[in-house]
Order: sequence, then structure tokens, then C-alpha cells
Amino acid sequence: MTHSTDSAEQRAIELRRRGWKQRLLGGFIDVVGPLWTCKEEGGGWAYGVLIKPEHLNLALVAHGGMLGTLIDHVLSSVAWEAAGRQRCVTVHLDTHFIAAVHCGEFVEARGQLVRRMGSLMFMQGTVAVDGQTVLTAHAVMKAQVGAAPSG
Repeated sequence: MTHSTDSAEQRAIELRRRGWKQRLLGGFIDVVGPLWTCKEEGGGWAYGVLIKPEHLNLALVAHGGMLGTLIDHVLSSVAWEAAGRQRCVTVHLDTHFIAAVHCGEFVEARGQLVRRMGSLMFMQGTVAVDGQTVLTAHAVMKAQVGAAPSG
């Protein structure tokens, strides 16, 4: 199923009305996105992508690599904040795909720090559509100790 440009623009207007903002951060996430962000009441961030035809695989659902890239970016961003805005790298990422995501749907991703041990951060996150989880993830991130803060 494909959605018209008008439908995508209507969805973008709805997202903006709900407090979401489109971000261009540079790098690979801009190729995968565009990325949307929304500041949440608790001070954390939610991240999202409006699924378009270019995000689909041959089965006409969102490509797993695209969803994996999104959750990796989200968990890295949360780790970056937890590490005092020090650069972080992914040591391990474990994803579980629970449901398919279709063109025109908006995926929302959230992550949290579970535990920190020195420069290692143990993370977990989810990707959801309309409140229904479509992907769960666990990751280990490593802060690049001594790296100049970025951002």
C-alpha cells in the first residue's frame, strides 16, 4: 500500500501539531529518516520516522535494517546524554522484530539506560506504532572516554 504525497503531508501536519519536529542531523540517520523528535513530559525524548515507500523491503513492509538503524540511533542518543555528551559507540545490539510496519505508519522509538558500569552502558528500547510495540532492543554502548564532547 502506498500513500499519496498529500496523505504524507497531512500526517506531517498532524505530527507537528502533536509537538514533533523534523530534524536533519547529518550522516546516515538523515538517509534513513527524516528523523522526528519530541520532548516528553519526563524530560526524555521520543524519536520517530514516518514510513515512506523508500523505507520498504520487497515484502512491502518497513525494512528491518531501517528499523534497526533507528533504534541504534535512539539508544546511542540516550547513551550520549547519559555519558555527559561524550561520543558513544555500539558494542552490541540485539533486536527482536514483533510486528510488521507499513507505508504511511509513524514509528515512535524510545530508549533508556538500564545500567552503567564504567564506560559501558546497558540500554533497552522499543519501537512502536500507535502504542503497539513492533520492535524491542537491548544494547551495550561504550562511551569514548576522553573524546571531545560533541553537539
